[in-house]
Amino acid sequence: MIRTQKVRLYPNRTMKKVLDDLCDYRRYCWNQGLALWNDMYDASLILEDKEFLPNQRRVRNELVADKADWQYHLSARCLQLAVSDLGKAWKNFLNKAQPDWGKPQFKSKKAPRQGFKNDRAKIVNGRLRLDKPHGAKNWYDIRLTGAASLKGELKVVSIYRENGKYWASLPFEVEIKTKAENGKKTAIDVNVGHFSYTEGQVKALPNNLKFLYERIKHYQRLLARKRKANGKKAAQSNNYAETKAKLQRDYRKVANTQHDIVQKFTTELVNNYDQTVIEDLDVKRMQMSHVASKGLQRSLFGCFRQVLNYKCQWYGKELFLADKFYPGTQRCSRCGFVKTGDDKIGLDGNMKHKTRHNEYVCYECGAVMDRDENAVMNLMALI
Repeated sequence: MIRTQKVRLYPNRTMKKVLDDLCDYRRYCWNQGLALWNDMYDASLILEDKEFLPNQRRVRNELVADKADWQYHLSARCLQLAVSDLGKAWKNFLNKAQPDWGKPQFKSKKAPRQGFKNDRAKIVNGRLRLDKPHGAKNWYDIRLTGAASLKGELKVVSIYRENGKYWASLPFEVEIKTKAENGKKTAIDVNVGHFSYTEGQVKALPNNLKFLYERIKHYQRLLARKRKANGKKAAQSNNYAETKAKLQRDYRKVANTQHDIVQKFTTELVNNYDQTVIEDLDVKRMQMSHVASKGLQRSLFGCFRQVLNYKCQWYGKELFLADKFYPGTQRCSRCGFVKTGDDKIGLDGNMKHKTRHNEYVCYECGAVMDRDENAVMNLMALI
């Protein structure tokens, strides 16, 4: 199994310059490769000849043949891996079934997150050692923190810079022991702000997150006013930089809090249950407005499913996905009656029968129950 650990890097001044140069070089290789790929692709369409279609090998060979002198002072693997990722991106572009389908885009140096990959990195005495290019004199191992264990075969390492801090994703190939079976099963109904399951609810948006979102909104307004009043000169002021740093700090706190909630909840599920069923939600179609999409994004539907999926694979648990069109919310868990047409429950409940959003009333057997509990019981019936 591949198990990835996210760690914080503390490079010295020399290695900071190295990491910054590699981040810029990765972006340069990606943009050069994408421009070349687009030209080859357009030429094949104009000439109607499939022999001119671009591929990973052709683009890589062209970039290597046209390397400038300064490129030989940086890791050659940075270019190779950038073209490899570009090839995967184009392969996904030709497959419209991909969830985030779209044409590869050029990378911007203004993006808040810059990074690169390295498949020759090693862990030496608890520190990260990158491959040293020819001619480099001063080279140091990078101190890191946040790793529970550094054992296993290290795969392709992703290193990135965000808000002036450096991070690394360390994927180790390790053996993971499956957990003992207990015969229990559960179902999870994901909602905006909380997860409902057989044992109760877990909040996805606790009060401390709501406070952070209000503060983020405040800092965004301050930055917008400064940009409106001073234009591009606003970014040169110390006050603007300080406010931006506070905004990025709160975004990091939000991400850490959400990550902690998802990790703890999914670990509890794989520890206590052998079989778990969740909904296969089409999140993009559920984003009907900017208000609804904001709540869906903050509730981490996709992240929760991804984390639960790989943990079930690790520990030998079973994960079932309910069909996208399964009427878990509209079906009565007692008699099986399914609401249709004007009888359906929406975001505001049901206007025809004047029922609330969190209330389920069966018009067939007369049962009255909580909407989330009814949805969980319907999902449980699928196991």
